[in-house]
Amino acid sequence: MAAFDLSKYGITVTDIHRNTSVPVLYEIGLRNEPGTAISDVGALLVYSGEKTGRSPKDKRIVRHPESEKHIDWGDINIGLDEHTYMVNHERAIDYLNICKRLFVVDAFAGWDPDYRLKVRIICTRAYHALFMQNMLIMPTAKELEDFGEPDYVVFNGGGFPANIYTSEMTSKTSVDVHLERREIVILGTQYAGEMKKGIFGVMNYLMPLRDVLPMHCSANVGHDGDVTILFGLSGTGKTTLSADPKRKLIGDDEHCWTDSGTFNIEGGCYAKAIDLSEESEPDIFNAIRFGTVLENVVYDEKTRKVDYTDTSITQNTRASYPIEHIENVQIPCVAGHPKNIIFLTCDAFGVLPPVSKLTPEQASYHFISGYTAKVAGTEMGVTEPEATFSACFGAAFMMWHPNRYAELLAEKIRKHEVTAWLVNTGWTGGAYGEGSRIKLKYTRAMLDAIHNGDFERVSYKEDPAFGLQIPESCPDVPAEVLLPRSTWKDPKAYDATMSKLVTLFRENFKRFESGVNPEIVAAGPQ
Repeated sequence: MAAFDLSKYGITVTDIHRNTSVPVLYEIGLRNEPGTAISDVGALLVYSGEKTGRSPKDKRIVRHPESEKHIDWGDINIGLDEHTYMVNHERAIDYLNICKRLFVVDAFAGWDPDYRLKVRIICTRAYHALFMQNMLIMPTAKELEDFGEPDYVVFNGGGFPANIYTSEMTSKTSVDVHLERREIVILGTQYAGEMKKGIFGVMNYLMPLRDVLPMHCSANVGHDGDVTILFGLSGTGKTTLSADPKRKLIGDDEHCWTDSGTFNIEGGCYAKAIDLSEESEPDIFNAIRFGTVLENVVYDEKTRKVDYTDTSITQNTRASYPIEHIENVQIPCVAGHPKNIIFLTCDAFGVLPPVSKLTPEQASYHFISGYTAKVAGTEMGVTEPEATFSACFGAAFMMWHPNRYAELLAEKIRKHEVTAWLVNTGWTGGAYGEGSRIKLKYTRAMLDAIHNGDFERVSYKEDPAFGLQIPESCPDVPAEVLLPRSTWKDPKAYDATMSKLVTLFRENFKRFESGVNPEIVAAGPQ
């Protein structure tokens, strides 16, 4: 078989491994990449180097007349001039050319053939190739034969730094997206998640041009074909709650909502591995086997058994595996229109109700807000909860103004008569330090009630601050748990904390008000 040719990109390396089998990638990685090993269950143990997470401050988008009017420029979408992009592009090509071997992954982003992107990854590590073969949708032999020219190319020169003396470079790391050249260039980071999120960012730009809503969410489907979408920031339970034994998983992170339904962008899952156990996350735990990439975990040198509680390398330990490693999964990962949309928040202030129903305008408001509250570090005795807002529950990957995504969401909610819910997986009976975390079995019971239509037959009480509709009863959940004020020992303390949270919401939303429809602004807390 003739060697795969990359000369059109200025790459002259001839030892190229394209869509290589998993065992061969294991062999090459084990022989050539320091820190690579096999775990006791057959996963590939890898180390990403100095960077163990994404570098959002080093992400750049090339300013170009065709696309710049659509981009929401600012601290997240940072501009880059064409000349600097080409300097970085040339630096990546030069680095790729001095490598002994290269890997090419030709695969798809998006399970729906009408919307999928043909993506080419060019990288230097077997680990990166296996990671992207897990995360993208691999073509059949016939599809690979007919693959043709890709829609987007990722040049991963992450083993080589950007030059910090180059104009507009702020560090040795640079992740640059050129929408018109349809390229992504990576320098100065070997964290594999940059490739995955780079492609997601591109989908977030392209899909609204076709009136498709890209979403940072998980999704599952019931026996009757009823789809549920779950939005939520890290720590809210998005992955845990979407893995429901009574429902099939569509995907755990990135989806699109089209005129015909929902599809997963990815071919795999990239799960957090911190404190992973078979008891807490059986689906994810059992998905870790031959073909899985385990990133930056600590393991016993003799037994190769992984200690998921050890975060001495990073808190951001990860497992990447093909979606087929999950038993209860919908293949292909395509389904109909959502029946329910759930916004997950972990409210450490303990004032939001465990479950409440939203109007379409409230749904848009909470979608743009993207709220959760984390427990602050205990340094110097500080244990106050800390509010986190991330527009559209994925601000780091959204290229348009949040209102563009919110309008698409509201339009689709109305058109397909979708019910939106806010589910708080955080604290009850008081804020963090006073109350306790809402029991997972209660949250699961609330989701079951949503799916079974139980809340269609109950009375509701309106929350005075946020205007949320709170169901007054739910099967298998004590009634008092549903109304958070009644769980606090001191109702006045509840009111004061609620007032504080309302202020945080209103302050956060001020930056969006000028670009958001007035009815969405009015749907926020008063």
